[in-house]
Amino acid sequence: MLAIWFKLLKKFGITEVLINAHANIAHVRQFLLGRFQDFQVTLAEEPELLGSAGTLAANRAWVGSDSSFWVLYADVLTNANLDRMRRFHESHLSAATLGVYRVSDPRRCGIAVVDPSGLVERFVEKPTDPPGNLAFSGVLIGTQELFEVIPPQRPADIGFDVIPRLTGRMFAYPIPEFLQDIGTMENYRQAQVDWPGVQGRHEDRFSL
Repeated sequence: MLAIWFKLLKKFGITEVLINAHANIAHVRQFLLGRFQDFQVTLAEEPELLGSAGTLAANRAWVGSDSSFWVLYADVLTNANLDRMRRFHESHLSAATLGVYRVSDPRRCGIAVVDPSGLVERFVEKPTDPPGNLAFSGVLIGTQELFEVIPPQRPADIGFDVIPRLTGRMFAYPIPEFLQDIGTMENYRQAQVDWPGVQGRHEDRFSL
């Protein structure tokens, strides 16, 4: 998954990367050793889980004063066109841009309700009574405003604790390319069939 992500980032000119790791950090460090020479890679160890939003807060110094930055969930398999999403974000000048896609079981996801312009009017994480099936993809462009709404308690979660506080200030970007959350064994197995990179020759299985 990291190899696929690095290939995608290189394709779109993203070369500064922070990888947050908790479990198996030694294996991650070994995997990175001697690879991805075109990138400036920071490996951040998180001994105690802070939650996805707590992780952002802990690494705010790495983001520095940059006006925008990517947040990418490592268990998401995608060949999304990041340039298109970036241009969409820059054209709207919002606090964040949420990559979204349609899902068959919205109860397992964070669900966005948007107006005709794409403005996110409501967001509910893993709702028992979903208001729709437009789900957060795990691909996000944030700005400095995002840090301001991260609550002080830890752990803090992006879906539960941050995105709902940005409703009315962020837009949803529908990702038309392949995207699949492989955080469950069922989805992981399905990705072996659906991922475009598995078609054709074995050595091309990571094609984007």
